[in-house]
Amino acid sequence: MDGNGRWARRRGLPRTAGHSQGVEAVRKTVAAALDLGIDYLTLYSFSSENWSRPKEEVGYLLNLLRRFADRDVALLHERGVRIRVIGERETLQRDIVALIESAEERTRDNTAMTLVIAFNYGARDEIARAVRELAAAVERGELAPDAITPAHVARHLYTADIPDPDLIVRTSGEQRLSNFLLWQSAYSEFVFVDAHWPEFDKAQFMNAIREFMSRERRFGGISQTTP
Repeated sequence: MDGNGRWARRRGLPRTAGHSQGVEAVRKTVAAALDLGIDYLTLYSFSSENWSRPKEEVGYLLNLLRRFADRDVALLHERGVRIRVIGERETLQRDIVALIESAEERTRDNTAMTLVIAFNYGARDEIARAVRELAAAVERGELAPDAITPAHVARHLYTADIPDPDLIVRTSGEQRLSNFLLWQSAYSEFVFVDAHWPEFDKAQFMNAIREFMSRERRFGGISQTTP
C-alpha cells in the first residue's frame, strides 16, 4: 500500500492526511475482497524499516492502528473476518501488543476471510528468525543439517499456516517488493498500479484480479492457466 505521502503532497496536505485517507482505502479494499469471496488478503501496513521515519509520523501511524482496533475490529468480526498480524512483536509497546492479541483472539474462529496485517514486518528478518530456530533445533540434536528442506523453513515463518500469495498488487507505480514476503512470493504474480494507495478502489482491485486471471502460471513446469 504505497503512495500515501505523495497523494497528500500533490494536494498540499500533510503526510498524515495521506495516511488517514489510506485507511479509507483499506476499508474499501477489505469490503471488496469480502464481496469477491477472497479467502486471504494481506496488507503491508508498517515495515520494520518504517521506524526510521520522523517520530511524529510514526506516532500518527501507531495511533491509526489503535483507532483501527477500536473501530474496525468489531465491524470485521461481525462480517466473519479472522484477523492475523505478522511481524516482530517483542519491541512493540505493550498496549499495541495487547490490541493485536485481542483482535486475533476475538476473531480466531471466523471463516469468511482471513485478513493478514503485516505490522513491524520485514521479510529478511522473518527468514533470519526461521534460520535461527532451525539452527537451535540442529544444536539440540532434533534435526540434521542435511535434512533441512524448504518445507522446514516455511514452517518457521510467520505465515506457516497461511497459503503463499497468488497475486501481489503494488500501488503508486513502484515495481519492487520492498522486503515483503520474499520467501512466500516465489511464484506469485505481480500487478503494478500507477494510482497512489489512497486512490485505490474496488474497480482497480477488479482490474488487478482480471489481469491475474489472464496469465498462465507454470510454477517452473508446464503451462497452467489460472482458474
